[in-house]
Amino acid sequence: MTACLIGWYHSKFGKLADQSLEQLMITAAQGALADAGVAAADIDDIFVGHFNSGFSEQDFASSLVLGADPDLRFKRATRVENACATGSAAIHAAVNAVRSGQSRIALVVGVEKMTHLDPVAAGNNLLHACYVAEEAGITGGFTGVFGRIADLHFQKYGDRSDTLARIAAKNHSNAMGNPLAQMQKELSYDFCRTVSDKNPIVAGPLRRTDCSLISDGVAAVVISSSDVALGAKKAVAVRAIAQVNDYMPMSKRDMTHLEGAALAWKKALASAHIKLLDLDVVETHDCFTVAELMEYEAMGLTAPGEGYKAVDEGWVFKDGKLPVNVSGGLKAKGHPIGATGVSMHALQAMQLTNTAGGIQVKDAELAGIFNMGGAGVANYVTILQSFR
Repeated sequence: MTACLIGWYHSKFGKLADQSLEQLMITAAQGALADAGVAAADIDDIFVGHFNSGFSEQDFASSLVLGADPDLRFKRATRVENACATGSAAIHAAVNAVRSGQSRIALVVGVEKMTHLDPVAAGNNLLHACYVAEEAGITGGFTGVFGRIADLHFQKYGDRSDTLARIAAKNHSNAMGNPLAQMQKELSYDFCRTVSDKNPIVAGPLRRTDCSLISDGVAAVVISSSDVALGAKKAVAVRAIAQVNDYMPMSKRDMTHLEGAALAWKKALASAHIKLLDLDVVETHDCFTVAELMEYEAMGLTAPGEGYKAVDEGWVFKDGKLPVNVSGGLKAKGHPIGATGVSMHALQAMQLTNTAGGIQVKDAELAGIFNMGGAGVANYVTILQSFR
């Protein structure tokens, strides 16, 4: 049974202090149902992506969605969590429910509120996504984790600070066309490359402009069986999914490569019976610019250590042979943990239905998504295709 996305909702990301976690979830659920033209009574399963890890006192959030409509009462509702890949974990759970025949229609809501905490407290919460027994003491929190990864990559392959600055500038430029992005501010390559009071070194070789944002936000999608999708106003088919989990301790892995990400891409592309460059657009997990650089290598766009070529040759720009993060990515769009993976799927569904507005890639028919939890630990790839 083919699973299809038939409706979606995406809030603006940023500081949403005037809305509670529950209000965000209810608004998103109502919006996605309305967009899909689906009655709440027809939902079989609800999957909620919510990382939390100290961001919210309300840790048990799955049934908050029921407030969106009285007909959601008594539906199966499950919270899903897998660090920064939480949103994709919820999407894949819904896809599997539909594929198995347990659900004809499932609702997925991904949500996080983070901006009410100061940067230190937020950083400490995010550090829970590392291997605490060995990595909790790394200076700089989770930024320090990726600062260490960047150091290792640079030591092996050379200093790529220029490339990281170009990735940051690219994603900020892309976000200018995305009204849902948290930071719609163009940052020049020179600004991103130069260490200054406004762009200090944060950890290892990473500057402030190499780091994604602390964000509030929510996204939701409705996923149905193909027979339901045939009668929907619009639909995008899930052509393939893959999940690969790797060891948590960085000490057990070669952190100059994202091996789990590479295997997830290999599995998804094989399942879809396509090659990487058959894709028209990719959303990937740029929690830090070095992650996007290494993901070029993991997806097979370049050889290991040669990810810089994808930027230098313009391949990953909006008009390149494989546009990457035309939404602005986590870097500029924002990164509300539980919402991120759902956001990626909603935005790619917009691409494939030609409704992405200022970030639309012309004639997009195949889209790829990579969402990562922890430092290359939980790796999710989705291939989406225009349904009709």
